[in-house]
This record gives sequence, C-alpha cells and structure tokens, in this order.
Amino acid sequence: MRGNPLQKSDLELAVSAAEAAGKILLNHWDNRQNLAISNKRPGDFVSQADLASEEYLKDVLLSANPQDGWLGEETGSSEGAARRWIVDPLDGTTNFLRGLPHWAVSIGLEVQGRLTVGVVHDPVNQETFSAELGKGAFLNGSEISVSRNSDISSALFGTGIPFGTMTNIDEHAAQIAEIMPHCAGVRRIGAAALDLAYVAAGRFDGFWERNLKPWDIAAGLVLVREAGGTVTGWDMDVASEERGDVIAATPELFETFFEILH
Repeated sequence: MRGNPLQKSDLELAVSAAEAAGKILLNHWDNRQNLAISNKRPGDFVSQADLASEEYLKDVLLSANPQDGWLGEETGSSEGAARRWIVDPLDGTTNFLRGLPHWAVSIGLEVQGRLTVGVVHDPVNQETFSAELGKGAFLNGSEISVSRNSDISSALFGTGIPFGTMTNIDEHAAQIAEIMPHCAGVRRIGAAALDLAYVAAGRFDGFWERNLKPWDIAAGLVLVREAGGTVTGWDMDVASEERGDVIAATPELFETFFEILH
C-alpha cells in the first residue's frame, strides 16, 4: 500500500469502484427501456448508463490518485502520467440494452507502460474477477487458474465477431471455419472483458479477437496472465496491448490454437 496506511491499495480501489459502478448500472438495467441511446457507428451504442458509470469511475479513481492518467471508452484520455487507469464502464452495451444479462465493468491499471491490475465485475451474477501483477488471479476472493485441458477436441473457445462496417468480417469468419472442426465449440457472448475473465477462470480454454481497444482488454490481459494463461498478439512476439489483437489460451493448447488460427 502507498501513502496513508488506511488508503486502499490499487487493487482494492479498483474492486470497490467496479462493484459500486455495477450498482449504478443495475439501477439503469431495471429502467433500460427509458435510457437515452446514441450510435457511435453501426452496431456500436452508448447510453446514459455507460456515461453514468464512467463519470463515477473517473471521479473515484482520480480522486484517490489525482496524479494518475486516464483512458476511458467514453471520456477519452489524459496523457503524460506514469500511471494510467484504462476503463470500460460497460462492456457489452448491446447485451445490456437488449436485456441480455451478460455485461461487465472493466478496470485496468497501467504503470510505466506495463499492465499491473485488472478487475472485471459482472453485476448480474455478482462475480468479481481480480488480479494484480505477480499475485495471482481471483474470483470473489478465491484463487482461479486457466484450465488444464490438453485435448483440443474437447476445448471450448470464445471469440468476438466483427459487425457493422468493420473490415475484417470475412477474415474472422474464415478463422471460425478453421477452428470449428478441431474443437468442442466456439461461443460469441458479446463482452471481451468477460471472455478473457472466463479464460482466466477455466470456463473457456481460449479466446481470440482482433482490432480491440485498450479498454476492451486491459483488465482481462492481467487476469489471464496471472491465472497462468498464455496470451499474445496475432504475431507471437507482439504483446496484445500493442495492437489490440488477442490470442489467449491455456498453455497446453496455445501453440495448436495459434497455429490453427493462422
């Protein structure tokens, strides 16, 4: 812990902030038919719920550490700080607006260019996935790890499917066609933060998606790494956070998974 001994650690702060933001979102969830909604692009929505959650998170996280930088999906970035919070206030907005109970709050912390803290909170299921560099990954306080499955024929993978005007729809469809004959199934559940959290918890054996934003993956990358998973960009020697491409899997399956996708 830094400074005042009563001050929360970075992880404790992120967990409490994510859970409080989740309560804000649940209030909007119960009244979602009345939310004001706008489109950022075809299929990409932002609502009052997203904005209220991010406003709260920005206030809480930066009030605790005013010198910190910020990167939020809805409010942009502040540059130049050694530490930066990377936040998606509502990952899975489309699910949220349609009444599908699969969405989350995602908070990552980057220190001198390295991701050090990741928290993904699922308010509907009251699940909080949390991790800190070098200290393991946890679900509601209990330690978690990636699956130990070494048989790709029984593996279950998650992915995100491009939509609207995205340029890589055909490419991604080809990747799905390539992996499907080898595994037990592919799931597209509409929230990358939760997909990565599910890899960390062993629910998925792997996950892939390209062209993601930092707020989509910052927290999830910490979770997967601390849970013992292997994660790279589309090129194995490029970190996912550098370009927004993610291939993540349990170590026993990673090389096979990577090769099939390519």
